[in-house]
Amino acid sequence: MDLLDYYRGKLTPRRLRVLIRHLPRESALVRALHGEAAEWGLTEHLLAGAVDELAVGNWLFVAANSAEGADQPDRPRPVPRPGLEPEPDPAASTDEIAAFFGTPGR
Repeated sequence: MDLLDYYRGKLTPRRLRVLIRHLPRESALVRALHGEAAEWGLTEHLLAGAVDELAVGNWLFVAANSAEGADQPDRPRPVPRPGLEPEPDPAASTDEIAAFFGTPGR
């Protein structure tokens, strides 16, 4: 398809719009417009959601079946998705830092 056909009058604006709207995710225009988000479709988002739910279920099982005095495992991090910034690591409070170094807290 030659885009000059639009200027020659052989390609209608409607047909050009339809062609652009239905470009595949791998096309250069779609990647330029949407960046990383173009790489992920519905299937990839659903798979990432399933992996996240499975990880949370395993985490809950381990947390529920560990001894009462044992340290609880950290909650699993979700699969990184394009276009979203990952959650920052939670900062430790002054009491947690003091307990780690064995000094009395504030």
